Amino acid sequence: MDVPPEPSTLRVFIALAPPDDAKDELARALQPAYAMYPRLRWNRIEDWHITLAFLGELPSTAVPLLQSVLAGRAASHPALQLALHGGGHFDERLLWSGIDGDLEGLHQLAADVRDLIASCGIAFRSRPLRPHLTLARARRDDPTSVPRAAAGLDGFAGRPWQAERLHLVGSNTGRGPGPIRYRDIEAWPFGTAARTGGDGAPAGP
Repeated sequence: MDVPPEPSTLRVFIALAPPDDAKDELARALQPAYAMYPRLRWNRIEDWHITLAFLGELPSTAVPLLQSVLAGRAASHPALQLALHGGGHFDERLLWSGIDGDLEGLHQLAADVRDLIASCGIAFRSRPLRPHLTLARARRDDPTSVPRAAAGLDGFAGRPWQAERLHLVGSNTGRGPGPIRYRDIEAWPFGTAARTGGDGAPAGP
C-alpha cells in the first residue's frame, strides 16, 4: 500500500491540554447547550486545548528545530495548576471556557515559549495571550446561540488540574473540506511539581 508523502508545510501551534477528567466535567456541563444549540460547530472534546503560541503554516523542516528547543524548555519549567472556569464569547461567534489558577505562570510560560521560537528565527504573529478553551463557532446567520450558550456556563467552576505536558500540535486546516482535526506532533513533560496561582478569564480573542 502506498504511503502518502509528508506535506512540505504544516500548520502548527504550541499548547496545553486539560486532562480527560477535567474535559469530561466540562462536557457534562455543556450537555444542555449541545441539545439547545445543534447548529453550532462544536469542537471535538479530544481537540480542546489552550494555545500558547500560534505559528501558522511552517516548512516541515522547521519542526525538528522546534522539537529540540521545546523539549528543553518543558524539562526546565514547572507544571502549572489550572482549572476551567465559566464561559464567554468573542464577537458572538466563538464560544469559550475561561481558565483559572496560575495565570501568572501561564503567561510566563507563553512568553518563554514565544521568545524561544523567535530566537530560532521562526517568524510568527505574536498576539497577546488571552487564555481560553475554544468550544464552538457559530454560523454566520446565527448571532444568538453563542452568547446564550456562554451565559449557561456562568456558574461553571471546574476542579483544579495539573498541566503536565507541553504540546506541539499540527492541524489539517486548509487541507480539504470537513472539520479541522488536530494531532500531537510531540509532547514533553514539565520538569517539577505544579505551581499554584490566582484566577482570571480571557478578555478577548
